[in-house]
Amino acid sequence: MSVHNFSKEALIGSATLGVIFIAGYYVGKRKSKQFRMSSGKSHVGRKDDPVMQYLLSHSLREHPALTRLRQVRTSLNMIMVACEQSQLMANLARLIKVKKAIEIGVYTGYNALSIALTLPEDGKLIACDVSEEYIDIGRPFWRLVRCEPTLFTSLFTLISALTVQDALLLRFLFSVLWSGRVVNPEEGDIDSISIDKLNKKLHRDVRIQLSMLTVGDGLTLAFKI
Repeated sequence: MSVHNFSKEALIGSATLGVIFIAGYYVGKRKSKQFRMSSGKSHVGRKDDPVMQYLLSHSLREHPALTRLRQVRTSLNMIMVACEQSQLMANLARLIKVKKAIEIGVYTGYNALSIALTLPEDGKLIACDVSEEYIDIGRPFWRLVRCEPTLFTSLFTLISALTVQDALLLRFLFSVLWSGRVVNPEEGDIDSISIDKLNKKLHRDVRIQLSMLTVGDGLTLAFKI
């Protein structure tokens, strides 16, 4: 769904935050055996780097439910959003007083929960992931803080359910650096090639404002004023 298909009035009338995790969709759908991600999620420093440790110890404010969910181990833990990256998105959600958020690619729901914790009592989180296996891991933690989202396991079903009032004012795309593999994608590496194409498409689109940050595994903020 494109933000440009809606009138300015419709956009202003909708306080919606789009949180889009493109990596999660590919992994959940194909469960590719070729998928490998570096253990160093952040391009500004590995988690065992002293500077990175300083950054985390002097800025991270993690809800206990988020800490517990992050510590759950699965075979795909490498795709989980970096905690400092998720906190940045949550703080931006607070800043613009988001009432509704949409996340595509949930994995176990760390980022979904982080965003949900920022929403007001009448707020709503809509989440979509093709893998119920990993969604089920996160459910107990969402219920713990009473903020379980409306879930879809089909992207088509999600899009069909959205209305004009669900227009995306601000989009977050994370894992846009894909462990650096987007710099020179290998032939046949569909994930890296697709993300690289999306990055280039956004850069060429003069209708939007954007910033690509090195936080986590790459984070792009895209919006239209």
